[in-house]
Amino acid sequence: MDLQDRVVIVTGASSGIGLATARLLAKQGTKLALVSRSKGKLEQLSVELPGSLAVPADVTRICDIESMIRRTMEHFGRIDVLINCAGQGYDAPVEKTNVDTFHHIFDLDVVGPLVAMKQVIPIMRKQGGGTIVNISSGTALMYLPNNGAYSALKRALANISLTAREELKKDDIVVSVVYPYITLTDFEKNTIKDAIPEGGEQGGSVPFPADTAEYVAQKILKGIESGEAEIFAHDWMKKRADANP
Repeated sequence: MDLQDRVVIVTGASSGIGLATARLLAKQGTKLALVSRSKGKLEQLSVELPGSLAVPADVTRICDIESMIRRTMEHFGRIDVLINCAGQGYDAPVEKTNVDTFHHIFDLDVVGPLVAMKQVIPIMRKQGGGTIVNISSGTALMYLPNNGAYSALKRALANISLTAREELKKDDIVVSVVYPYITLTDFEKNTIKDAIPEGGEQGGSVPFPADTAEYVAQKILKGIESGEAEIFAHDWMKKRADANP
């Protein structure tokens, strides 16, 4: 897809991977709808990225997502790409998983992207096509202690995405999944942690250096341009995916 003048929604745009992605796509000549809860940060970013639209929204709230899509359409008149970056981590042993917390993360990491997809699909179909990129996680390909709830949700998002990809082929709507590795953002700082035993943080020793948010943004751009079904931060992650169908 040629991105010049394409209208792109980026959720989670105020920080981390979403922020890096918004900046990268601005360089490609896109028209951006910048979405997050942080109104002040979005407004500053919209000044940095001329022609972009700041759309404060809490993507755990269906009404906010509907309003975000409506505002984007009213402002730009079309939506070519949806990138669901917003999300939060949750570390807890399965036995100690807090169900209320699980519901919150489920709403943010799975339901929010699903609702956004439901909103843009009819728009893209009417336009003759479009692209949706959902950000999963390398943990969706692994079985890490204290990470069951989060990895399950990210695997659910991947499965929803790949199913939608098959369903929407006839409409020229391409759905892709990106699997980041450990990334140098505030993600871990903002991860909710419940009942983690001493020395029991998920992940343990890191086998490979963490990636920058800018590196992951390049992978997202690759997904948009290539239309591949799954984009892995590193080749070894694909081997894990093949081993865990």
